[in-house]
Order: sequence, then C-alpha cells, then structure tokens
Amino acid sequence: MRWIDGLEAAAADKLPEAVHRYFRQGSAGGISVAEATAAWNAYRFRPHVLTDVSTVDLTTTVLGTPVDLPVLVAPTTMQRQADPDGEVAMAAGVGAANSVVGVSSNAGTTFAAIGAVGTPWWLQIYVVKNRDITLRMLDAAVAAGARAVVLTADTPVVGRKEDDGPSVWEVVPPGQILANLEEGVYGEEDLGKADDLTPDVIGWLAERTGLPVLVKGVLRGDDAKRCSDAGAAGVIVSNHGGRQLDGSIPTARALPEVAAALAGTSTEIYVDGGIRRGEHVLTALALGARAVFVGRPALWALTVDGSPGVTRLLTDLGDELDHALRLIGARRVADLTPDLLAT
Repeated sequence: MRWIDGLEAAAADKLPEAVHRYFRQGSAGGISVAEATAAWNAYRFRPHVLTDVSTVDLTTTVLGTPVDLPVLVAPTTMQRQADPDGEVAMAAGVGAANSVVGVSSNAGTTFAAIGAVGTPWWLQIYVVKNRDITLRMLDAAVAAGARAVVLTADTPVVGRKEDDGPSVWEVVPPGQILANLEEGVYGEEDLGKADDLTPDVIGWLAERTGLPVLVKGVLRGDDAKRCSDAGAAGVIVSNHGGRQLDGSIPTARALPEVAAALAGTSTEIYVDGGIRRGEHVLTALALGARAVFVGRPALWALTVDGSPGVTRLLTDLGDELDHALRLIGARRVADLTPDLLAT
C-alpha cells in the first residue's frame, strides 16, 4: 500500500476524535467531499510514445517563486492539534521540499514565528465584518514576510456541518487558533464573515499589502474572469474541500472552464480538492493549473510524522509525478496540455 493511502487511518489513531472528524468532514450530506478524488480518477490519458524522457523537470514558479515541484500545501487550521509545533512544523516540512505553504488566518502560531522558518508562505485571509481585524492580520503578515494574499471568497456564511459528536470547539484548548489577534478584544460578531464582498475587495487587499492577491473558491469561468479583470494575480479553483455548499461541482470538473476563461491572461490558476496521486497532479497541470494544493493529506502527514512526514508527502507526490511524466511522454510540466487527456 502507498504510504499516503494509510495516512488518515494512522492520524486518526493519534488525534482526538472530534479533531479527526473536523479535519475530514464536509458540509451537510458530504456529497462534495465524497466526489472530489473520484472526479480526478475519471480522466484518462492519451500518452505520446517515442519521446526522449531520459530526464524530466518538475520545477516551476508560483507567482515568481521557484519551487521544486508543482505541489503546494493549502492553508488549514488546528495544526497544533496535529503537531505541538503546528504551523512552524508544517512550514519546515514544506521548506525541506522547496515548496510554498499557505497559512490560515485562523493559525494557532504567530505569523512572525512562521516567517522565521524561512519557507515561502502565502496568507489566507477571510475578510470579516469588523474590517479592523482583517487589516491588523494583513499588516502582521506583511511584516512577517508573506509573499501573497489568498482571499477566501466562498464563505459569506460558513457551511453547515452535521456533527455526530462533541464539536471540535468543545475539546480544543484556548490559544490554538487566532494566535495573531489580541485575545479578548473582539467578539463573535466582529469575527463573522463579511457577506457584502465584491471584486473591489481584490484591489483593496492589494493596495493595503503591496502583495499579489489570489482568489480562492472559484468554480466558474465567468467568476474567474471577473477576478482577473479586478486585478487578481491568481485564482484557486476550490470548493473549500467540500466544506461549504454541499453538491458544488468537483474542482476536477470546474478547472477546464476556468482555464478557458483565463486563456490569454497573466492570471495564474491553481486547484485543490481530492488530489491524492501524482497522476492527479498531472491531470490538473494538463488542464491548465500552474500548481496544485493539498490540504487534508498534509494534516495527516503532520500528525503522523511531523515535519519529515510533510516533506515525505510532497516528495512522494513529486516522485509519482516524475514517473507519470515519463509515461505520458512529457519532459517538463510546461509541456502538459489538454490533448493528453480524455474524459
């Protein structure tokens, strides 16, 4: 069995039950979360033969940052439940694989501590009803060396979860989330997600930070174009890991439309959701993504083996991608095109 395939079960043995459930669950009936990986598996390859693949190159750049492979780690919360060092351990593991890590605005570690690791990192931000909170987080992230801002755009309200046991909020000790806010200063209403956002928020974030802004949660070509026209440096095709509107289209099916809408622009395209194999990465790149994000697998790897586990996860996916490139007849990730796929 592949190491990655046993990660969740191994992590479940180490995590409190409520935390494991929180990490893995989707919203409502769990339709979207259940479909994610199967949607990548549905694609079929049309490989070239008689091509020289004696050497292949996995390297690329993401918003100008060189990476050794096109697999990045998505922003996730509760990382100190997975490892006592939380986001610091995650960043160290990603850095050892020479990739980029997303950092949640709900992080349980200060941005300064994460930045001190030296791994390139992007801040994921929720714009909340009290904009002062958002501004304070943005300023702290810029001061700590964040290289981009990832706006989560699919949460005007939080997706409904159907817990069948104690909530994670009942078992997690204080101080393991929102480490970048002053404790006790803001109330629940302040932290409510903003439900009045328009594409204008992209320029607002860019102006405040001086950083490129990506929009996460895009599933439609027309929305992708609106984001691009408003100045987004990138979009992330995502249904929030199946945790928002249940029944949302799988990202593997949404990606081609987004890529078509952004053809001819400089807006970079990323995708997450259900990616578990090098062949899935290959498919995403062929469909137009510059790189992919993995979320839950990184949490499982962090839980099971700390920073080395995260490094191994990325390295294993890179090895599988290398193998798949050779078999499909491509020497570089930039050589991957949609004609290599069939549905």
